[in-house]
Amino acid sequence: MFQSKANFCLSAIAFALSLPTFAEVSQSEQQAISDYLQRFQLNPKKTMDEIPVKTGIAPYAVKSVPKFSQQAIQSRSFVESKNAVRSQLLNGGQKPGVLRDAIARENDDPARLVDAGDWLIRNVNQMDRRHLTSAKLNKQPWSDTYWPFYNGSISYRYGDPKVGSNNPKTWKDYWNYANTLSPVSSYLSSLKTDLLSPAEKYDLLVNDGSFSLTRAGWQSGEEYVDSSGNVEGWMGICQGWAAAAYMLPRPKHAVTVTSPTGQAIKFYPSDLKALGTKLWARTDRPSDRFIGGRCDIKDPAKDQNGRVTDRNCFDTNPGTWHQAVVNQIGVSKRSFVIDATYDYEVWNQPVLGYSYTYFNPQTGRAYRTAREAMIARANYSSDKFTTHRSNTAVNIVGVRMELSYIRETEPSHAETDGPNNDAIMKVSYMYDLELDARGNITGGEWYTNLHPDFLWTPPRTERAITSPNPTDRWNTRDPLPAHWTSLAVDASRNRSQPLTAVVEQLFKLSSQ
Repeated sequence: MFQSKANFCLSAIAFALSLPTFAEVSQSEQQAISDYLQRFQLNPKKTMDEIPVKTGIAPYAVKSVPKFSQQAIQSRSFVESKNAVRSQLLNGGQKPGVLRDAIARENDDPARLVDAGDWLIRNVNQMDRRHLTSAKLNKQPWSDTYWPFYNGSISYRYGDPKVGSNNPKTWKDYWNYANTLSPVSSYLSSLKTDLLSPAEKYDLLVNDGSFSLTRAGWQSGEEYVDSSGNVEGWMGICQGWAAAAYMLPRPKHAVTVTSPTGQAIKFYPSDLKALGTKLWARTDRPSDRFIGGRCDIKDPAKDQNGRVTDRNCFDTNPGTWHQAVVNQIGVSKRSFVIDATYDYEVWNQPVLGYSYTYFNPQTGRAYRTAREAMIARANYSSDKFTTHRSNTAVNIVGVRMELSYIRETEPSHAETDGPNNDAIMKVSYMYDLELDARGNITGGEWYTNLHPDFLWTPPRTERAITSPNPTDRWNTRDPLPAHWTSLAVDASRNRSQPLTAVVEQLFKLSSQ
């Protein structure tokens, strides 16, 4: 009898040791979940439209991104504006095509996004056993501005204090200062080339007397001025920055290189980020991976609980979202880009990390493991989404995820750059997961309509390549080889892009 009891105790201890250990849920976290669910049960329609709570970590001055006008927000016309840009990204810079759009709408499989592919973890219990309820990238994507069109994009002389003294307000104001009041020649004669824009420095480096890349920067906004009379503040190349921020190494310090004419040109980390952002702003990369919906409707239909019922506007399913985040950040250890159409304050941001807590959607009680928090679907009597549940759902478990992503910062003439200079934003999302009997994720429901709907990333080994691109090496102690300069000028003139080889070599030099 005693021996049997001892064996039982040893077995119980061995079993306990095989389970993951989790810290208790904090009181503040439990309170946040309880408060939200209480509001949700009392008025789900109103709660579904709440803006998720965000907190910023920004040791340095963060750029206040020009938001959409109040009229655009109230009329929700910003949805159409963003979709026009996103459609261009999806279709390789061409007009919207049926094939790529159809893929975006139908694609709700996390395996299409994450590096793990078909090997991704789809089971919540396995995620718990591998301690994947929180993760953060070891290599942090870097902050940068989105190089807006209204001030010239990468042709903007951000480091020249005289630009601001003229109190520019429109694209024409910035253009007039750079091209009429203070032409490039005045900086060359006064040996103040460090005050020039990233594009102007690049044109000098590649000996482009026509300043083709600089002109391309101004033309980005000029076409909007010609067509509508102004350039909206949100327009820029954030999609280029979001990808470059983790596809290119961080430029750690300023570098000085010599032009073919013998001119010493200093590139600050912000200058290099601008060139990398411009390079990765190319939209003809068919290998980029996308998942999620693309809703063209400003005010999609909703049911009595506030849930979006339009199939094309439901966006990424919470089950897909959860698997994508956990597998890409927690397992593959690489970033991806979120695009939240419904939330005008978030658009094309590289993800840094996440942390989540489970909760029982019926009681609101928070737990650290899914096994503790899940409730049988048959027992979930207060389910607001019961008519939308999948037939494969046996259990339901709630999730409150806090996502960290990198935000934009102002460009500067700082000599060095590091993770402490980045701006980080944290935002919380509420949703539940539908599980089969084994704990495999089969679907889920959002508890808020303001959530990331569209996720994308270049493959791990992808390069943004201008063609043709030199394959030999540039000794950065010397001026660029003649055949490099000719290829660089051609890329600027014909594709409005910096040459891949030049940009990557500058990044390599700066990141060492």
